[in-house]
Amino acid sequence: MPADYTPMSIADVQRLRADLEQQGRKLVFTNGCFDLLHAGHVRYLEQARALGDALVVALNSDQSVRTLKGPDRPLNCENDRAEVLSALRAVDAVVVFEDERATTLIEAIRPHVYAKGGDYTVASLNREERTALEKAGTEIRILPLVSGKSTTSTINKMLGSNDANRLRIAVLGSGEGSNLRAIIAAIHAGTLNAEIVITLSDQSESSFLKIAREAGLPAQFVNDGENPRKLSDAAQKEIFEHLERARVDVVVLAGFMRILKEPVINAYAGRIVNVHPSLLPRHKGANAPLLTLQAGDSETGCTVHLVTAEIDAGRTLAQAKVPVLTDDTAETLHARIKIEEHKLLPQVLNEWRERSLPVRGAGAS
Repeated sequence: MPADYTPMSIADVQRLRADLEQQGRKLVFTNGCFDLLHAGHVRYLEQARALGDALVVALNSDQSVRTLKGPDRPLNCENDRAEVLSALRAVDAVVVFEDERATTLIEAIRPHVYAKGGDYTVASLNREERTALEKAGTEIRILPLVSGKSTTSTINKMLGSNDANRLRIAVLGSGEGSNLRAIIAAIHAGTLNAEIVITLSDQSESSFLKIAREAGLPAQFVNDGENPRKLSDAAQKEIFEHLERARVDVVVLAGFMRILKEPVINAYAGRIVNVHPSLLPRHKGANAPLLTLQAGDSETGCTVHLVTAEIDAGRTLAQAKVPVLTDDTAETLHARIKIEEHKLLPQVLNEWRERSLPVRGAGAS
């Protein structure tokens, strides 16, 4: 009986690179999970191999895949995935790495060429990996994407329709997570027929993430970049990938302070919902309770609305009113608005299908 396949070590790959360089030849490097191999993978790897003289595939370990894609992945263990990859004509070596990112491996190997699929751009590459590639003097090549071929779409076809018509929601938040807590409570109470399949935060130490983890929910921190209001292209891409892997019907912004752009905003058009602490269209943007007081309004409230590229301008789905009291501060007013948010947001989500709003695979991308 043949022995189990053993992937290359980092030292093995370093020797391969040194040998190639001595001969004036190039080592091509790519990385990924390669969990369920399909024709898109094969074509991509053949194109990558053509960029140099040997192709090394860095494969995410089982623990790394679970961290990136959730507890149900990988479908195949790392040694099996490595063995299948190594049998391909285009692949010269496979090395397994434990981290979420291939940064340490890139620094150790210093490949001549780095290949990535066309669903990325140079700007949307992970910042740490890109910095490591630039320091190594590695040429970065983005290869064409094979349309219609992906592990996620294959798994989705195999899984079929949602169980019991339950809404699959992602919740994104930056702060204390009170709306996330309200959604969890509504699900447990049976007043919201939904399942939270992923939670994402741009703040690694947020109460939002703590609530999600205490509830046993999949919880991910997405590096927010340097601008406190914007997300880098790499972070936008990372959020999109988390949503796709989780097969999300509706994206819920619950105190998420960053601005979503491509590819999320178009791919989930009509399926991103936000709760805002004013009666839109009054007092868009940040600090709405304070703006309400400064304007001398006698009444405010909260608005659940669809999210578009224009801030707080999407279709209003529901509103709840809150009176402004004479002794209100921005903090006390906001606290009373939140009470209404905690009721209104779960209600709208529970009525999502009744309102003929789109879900995944039904008029949505």
